[in-house]
Amino acid sequence: MTLAVHYTGPRALGTAPAQTSAPGPGEVELAPAYVGICGTDLHIFHGDMDARVSRPAVLGHEMSGRVLRVGPGVNGPTPGDAVTVMPLRWDGTCPACRAGHRHVCGHLDFMGIDSPGAMQQRWTVPADTLVPLPASLPLDRAALVEPTAVAVHDVGRADVRAGEKVVVVGGGPVGVLIALVAQAAGADIRLVELSAHRRRCAQELGLVTLDPAAVDVSEAVRQWTGDAGADVAFEVSGAAGGVTTAVDVLGVRGRLCLVAIHPRPREIDLHRFFWRELTLVGARLYDRADFERAVTLVADGTVPVERLISKVVPLIEAADAFAALEGGGDVMKILVDCGDDTPGGTA
Repeated sequence: MTLAVHYTGPRALGTAPAQTSAPGPGEVELAPAYVGICGTDLHIFHGDMDARVSRPAVLGHEMSGRVLRVGPGVNGPTPGDAVTVMPLRWDGTCPACRAGHRHVCGHLDFMGIDSPGAMQQRWTVPADTLVPLPASLPLDRAALVEPTAVAVHDVGRADVRAGEKVVVVGGGPVGVLIALVAQAAGADIRLVELSAHRRRCAQELGLVTLDPAAVDVSEAVRQWTGDAGADVAFEVSGAAGGVTTAVDVLGVRGRLCLVAIHPRPREIDLHRFFWRELTLVGARLYDRADFERAVTLVADGTVPVERLISKVVPLIEAADAFAALEGGGDVMKILVDCGDDTPGGTA
């Protein structure tokens, strides 16, 4: 029997038999190996997205695994291949899709939110969502390709260039990944984070951090930049204070990239945007090129994602993992091990 993690209501998760069937035309059946828990999954766990999520729901969209079976008409993937999934399905007909922006389709199906996700031992997906992985890449690290693709997209949206001064506000997994991807692009980074544990993790990765409880961040950035201000700021904290900090640190014609999901409207200093000719861009999800770039960065060690993995738990302990993340503390990224010991499984 194969299992899936089901969300049934606020803070209610349990395991139950997975619904499996042979893959249909254009589909592939996967054996997920590892699934990461992200901030969006926590929003669902808290009940904040019940208006969107049908219950019971199988969560999870940060994953790695192997191909088990391919459906009729599928060419390319073969059983045993290591893959990840770009968990987006679009209609191809809306104005965004017609303009080439399918990742922000007006009728987007985000797998793991709008349809069943990867936190199960068998998962059937459209073949065109698969992204191949190098055979040499460990599958636990490969589960962080998806959040790395988020970071690649964000850095691209902000048009980060070599030599620029970049401030990342928020040092959770995505904030750290943005900092590492921007650093790989040649930027000079300062990461702003309240948590001592997260600052320590970032420092161990070679990033320079600022504790906003101990220093005046705007003054520290002013000194660092020779009074010019930062070229780019990323708001990844999701907090009102983070928005203020991200705006305050920018120099003339600086670019603010909004990454975090803010559940309510925030006040913002529009006069500063006028006075310094600032630019605000939103960044949501990724496209296939971002995913493929992320695979390369993770596989060659440019982004050492293994340093972000705090814990790996078995599928049956997924609820405990959500509770641990909800409680904060010394945790960055928790992976759920979906492996099984059936023939062709991922154990």
